[in-house]
Amino acid sequence: MLSSKIIEIDGVFLGAAILLGQQGARRFYATHASVKVLHDVVLPDLGSLRRKVISQFRSQGGWRHA
Repeated sequence: MLSSKIIEIDGVFLGAAILLGQQGARRFYATHASVKVLHDVVLPDLGSLRRKVISQFRSQGGWRHA
């Protein structure tokens, strides 16, 4: 693991975006129940992964699972 960034919203830790290589692709390590379906998803950059995770969290009413 080269580098990782925390993904959280409103103080709720959703998981980590793990850098896979020099191109910037990120793999998501899900820790919150509302985003488990995205565990191990790989997207080309941190911004797109963060948007996908936050969208999933909101669509699942994630704050109720915290």
